[in-house]
Amino acid sequence: MLGSVLETVAKADTPAGENFTAMVGLAGSLRGVVTFFCGAQSARQIAARMLGPDVACTEDQVCDAIGEICNMVAGNFKNKLIGLDRQCLLSVPAVVTGNAYRVHSLAGGESLQTILLLEGAPLVVRLDIHA
Repeated sequence: MLGSVLETVAKADTPAGENFTAMVGLAGSLRGVVTFFCGAQSARQIAARMLGPDVACTEDQVCDAIGEICNMVAGNFKNKLIGLDRQCLLSVPAVVTGNAYRVHSLAGGESLQTILLLEGAPLVVRLDIHA
């Protein structure tokens, strides 16, 4: 989608400054949340690649792009759930931005996290499943 090579890493430092976190809820036969996290520079790069090089991205467009990436990841995951895919619904993405915040999932079950690097900057994708 972004025309980028991503590298998988075991651990990465949280970028300093403003960060973006998008969340998509799972409801129905599978309950939980998919979270996508990145720094502001990565968020702007993602939006620019999605919208094209001739578009000056506004903050709203950056939030929409990050929300859409999270939605695509959640949708791809849901579609791979043979037999559960039609009984699992996705929420509209929600995006949080800022300099100092922490995300706490109340799913209370299993978690799976993947850290990828986009041009050296971390992108974190997390799945929390409700017990």
